Amino acid sequence: MPDRHAVLEMRSITKEFPGVRALDDVSLEVRAGEIHAICGENGAGKSTLMKVLSGVYPHGTYSGEIVYQGEVVEFKDIRSSEHAGIVIIHQELALIPELSITENIFLGNEVRGRIGIDWDDARRRATELLARVGLRASPDSLVKNIGVGQQQLVEIARALAKDVKLLILDEPTAALNEDDSEHLLDLLRGLRSKGLTSIMISHKLNEIEEVADSITIIRDGKAVETLDIAAGEINEDRIIRGMVGRSLESRFPDHTPTIGETFFEVDGWTVEHPEVPGRLVCKQSTFSVRRGEIVGFAGIMGAGRTELARSIFGRSYGRYLSGTIRMDGKQISVPDVLSAIRHRIAYVSEDRKALGLNLLDTIKETVVAANLRRVSTGPVIDDDKAFLSAEEYRKSLGVKAPSVRDGVSTLSGGNQQKVLLAKWMFTEPELLILDEPTRGIDVGAKYEIYGLVQRLADEGKGVVVISSELPELLGLCDRIYTVFEGRVTGELSREDATQEELMRLMTGAPTAAAR
Repeated sequence: MPDRHAVLEMRSITKEFPGVRALDDVSLEVRAGEIHAICGENGAGKSTLMKVLSGVYPHGTYSGEIVYQGEVVEFKDIRSSEHAGIVIIHQELALIPELSITENIFLGNEVRGRIGIDWDDARRRATELLARVGLRASPDSLVKNIGVGQQQLVEIARALAKDVKLLILDEPTAALNEDDSEHLLDLLRGLRSKGLTSIMISHKLNEIEEVADSITIIRDGKAVETLDIAAGEINEDRIIRGMVGRSLESRFPDHTPTIGETFFEVDGWTVEHPEVPGRLVCKQSTFSVRRGEIVGFAGIMGAGRTELARSIFGRSYGRYLSGTIRMDGKQISVPDVLSAIRHRIAYVSEDRKALGLNLLDTIKETVVAANLRRVSTGPVIDDDKAFLSAEEYRKSLGVKAPSVRDGVSTLSGGNQQKVLLAKWMFTEPELLILDEPTRGIDVGAKYEIYGLVQRLADEGKGVVVISSELPELLGLCDRIYTVFEGRVTGELSREDATQEELMRLMTGAPTAAAR
């Protein structure tokens, strides 16, 4: 029988920031050798709780106590928590792209020789750690040359190099495809079988249900309950009820579309890779959008959906070769992002932190950034007008922040996503392209964003949604295109679309109708 004593107790943790109580008397118990999941809506306090535990928020900046391995601990920084065997892997990976895998694994924890670093021993140990996490890569490979899923494994290898006893993972599969996600979950199971204790924050409820032993639900800064998976009767609906405080009878708001005439058409769109001459990322792509319509784009990772969207949005990706864009029957030219904005086209990027937001800006500065003319008198920005405009969007989109003068970096992922949507809605687009609009956000925030998308469509705008989640496309979209190896391979109406038919088209296989 495995030892099931409590390895960690967090007792009555309260953490406040100016104007907001992020954690309110939260208590948590984690048993040795288990995978303990933490669930909650965006802004509920999950990541804040883990930052308290790992010393990111040091002892003295919060009230309450932490008992680890039977002793009260007072971590003053991350180094002190890591010394005790607690290692946190944040949602935004902390690897240095220009360094090798070996250098990243032992950064700050170098393998010392008689004189300086013993690189031979470091490479040997790195090779052993990579084998342990199931990553087939040379320890000398630069991190920038491996995929996101592999980078996640390097982070875990780095944690194992520090003799980790309690591993904390914040949204570990948020940016991974299905295969990489499954490999990571298998790795966590394997580490559990060897006695490692893990805490996992995730919005992917199906994954939590699959691997977790216990689930603590946090709502509005309070720990509302802890569920034991072994006790049974734990499913996604039960977890959602705890997260949002009510049952979500449907994951999508009720909606009756009012679809008008075709107003946006792309024909024969062909784009070359920006760095590899002759490699086409978009191949004769053709599609259309009607007013009031929500159009989905499905495809496996690397199929070319984002490349298509970004190249249409002012040719912000790749090298344009051929193809036309028409709005309301007239051919338009969009050689740059400013032209796209002027033609009322907006694009909400897949990677909100790298391409969508400036994390040094305030909410107010972000909301008005793409359409400064609306808040300017001549060449001068009217600060009052900008403030009122941003405040209107903060209220209408339900952004949880005390003021629009707060920094975007202080917001949770779901609230950052709402601010990014507000930024592009402020440009008053006729066509809004949303690339993975609900990635890394909780089920309650997803419901709100679905409602917002439907509201935009009801105003007569066209909305394009790119998503890796087929249930999301099926529940939200009126029509779905599929993309495979840079080509648009099919088009299905809401009535005809199923996960099976979409998957066939996404993988280049013939559909049922064609067989």
